[in-house]
Amino acid sequence: MTNQEDIIQSLARTPLYQLGVELKARLTSFGGWEMPVQFSGISREHEAVRNTAGMFDISHMGKFTLQGKNLISQLQSLVPSDLNRLQPGQAQYTVLLNPQGGIIDDIIVYFQGEDTTATQQVLIIVNAATTGKDKAWLLQHLDPNEVQFQDVSPEKVLIAVQGPQAINYLQPFVQENLQPIKAFGHLQANILGKTAFVARTGYTGEDGFEVMVDPDVGIELWQNLYKAGVIPCGLGARDTLRLEAAMALYNQDIDDTTTPLEAGLGWLVHLDSKGDFIGRAILEQQKATGVQRRLVGLQMQGRNIARHGYQVLSAGEIIGEVTSGTLSLTLGYPVALAYVPAKLATVGQQLEVEIRGKAYPAVVVKRPFYRSKTKG
Repeated sequence: MTNQEDIIQSLARTPLYQLGVELKARLTSFGGWEMPVQFSGISREHEAVRNTAGMFDISHMGKFTLQGKNLISQLQSLVPSDLNRLQPGQAQYTVLLNPQGGIIDDIIVYFQGEDTTATQQVLIIVNAATTGKDKAWLLQHLDPNEVQFQDVSPEKVLIAVQGPQAINYLQPFVQENLQPIKAFGHLQANILGKTAFVARTGYTGEDGFEVMVDPDVGIELWQNLYKAGVIPCGLGARDTLRLEAAMALYNQDIDDTTTPLEAGLGWLVHLDSKGDFIGRAILEQQKATGVQRRLVGLQMQGRNIARHGYQVLSAGEIIGEVTSGTLSLTLGYPVALAYVPAKLATVGQQLEVEIRGKAYPAVVVKRPFYRSKTKG
């Protein structure tokens, strides 16, 4: 057996894996999982999400349920965002920070409310490759006498239905009315006669929903959506879509050496409205003195694509590195994200990217590169 075969055999598979095989999906290794990279082609899948609707198997992502009487106050010390702002049925995109202010992971915290005994309930969705690391970090910092922690990652299917027509395709299978749910809103719902969790969130820059259900319901829902005309999409289109929307990819655009202020995620940092949290001192210092580098959007001034790891130049000197780059299928030109010195991060700044030994012009542009006209 070759090393490649060994790797493939050791990869985890989601409950929807066989459906992908039946649809002749091209598979790839991602975060320890064997996942579809594309079904009918990245361009077709990308366009489906931008114009109608596409669906993604994202069951590989980590899923934690937590409950406890002082749960929100304990989570407050782990993130820079003020979770006390959340009402039941609301969610917060945020980051777990280390003492250096670096990003352990970007996560979504869904506050599901509290029961008659004042026990609060939260669902946290984390990245697939960091599930083990995040779980260990949370368990290390949460009081086991007060917080019940359950990792439901292997037990649940997660399907993202994304695009301007997503609600029209999903609604027939959901008993509750999806229309009143606002962005980052969520609820417990009835899907195909079974209990489900539905959130108006996504990673594509379009309106859409993420649905967490038991595997048997997930398989049935996927099949029904496919019959209704929703295009199955893989990780390839997920990457081109999220990059157009300038959404960060963990371990490329953000990691444990980048702070949210450097990464353009300052809107997640609520220094004025909350108390102490891990990494606060570093962020206070950066807020006061300014960051040394910033993650910026780049638009290439030609057809050459700036890829991950390519060097960014100014006046012939290396000043940064591309973290993500692609040809924007929606806009028709190459875009990229890169860290550059703060003094060169102004919109309109002329820079260059080295591609195969030659420097090509690029300009710093406002993020996101693409903004949906239909997103709610």
